[in-house]
Amino acid sequence: MATDKELSDFLKSVERRAFKQAVYAVRKDEAALDIVQDAMIKLSERYGDRTPAELPPLFQRILQNTVNDYFRREKLRNTWVSLFSSIGHPNDDQEDFDLLETYAPETGTQATESGADTLERSQVLAIIDEEVQKLPARQREAFLMRYWHDMDVAETAAAMGCTDGSVKTHCHRATQTLAQALKAKGVEL
Repeated sequence: MATDKELSDFLKSVERRAFKQAVYAVRKDEAALDIVQDAMIKLSERYGDRTPAELPPLFQRILQNTVNDYFRREKLRNTWVSLFSSIGHPNDDQEDFDLLETYAPETGTQATESGADTLERSQVLAIIDEEVQKLPARQREAFLMRYWHDMDVAETAAAMGCTDGSVKTHCHRATQTLAQALKAKGVEL
């Protein structure tokens, strides 16, 4: 069970990296601050009684879920805002005014993405996930810490209990293996 000091120290140690990760995801500093604060509060309230070793993965999952919640809220908010802002005012001579005909989603959003594009994107992500799972444990661990959790080489080395050079080697081998496997499956990134 983590003490209040251990929980506080953990949150202090991850706040900068969590903020950076949230900013990369949402591209808004204010929203990223809110996301990190919400994630920290959720961790403290719901999982403060866990051991210190359990806190990092729990916090990462909570942070990712909080980012996903943000995007869900934004999508809903943007749908309503764009719907009502695009309505306009029908002229008196337009008796056949149809609200659905006036709604035009913004280009470059998921609303304008074709079903084929959505399917292709989900298939590519499934292939990438499958290939990452096939990596040897140390390579997968280094790869995910460096490129998914955005940890630097020193942080990754400390978490893995190895040298900086080992982390670089594991990451290089993982990226080479993934690139070859994805290219063999016809995935060009």
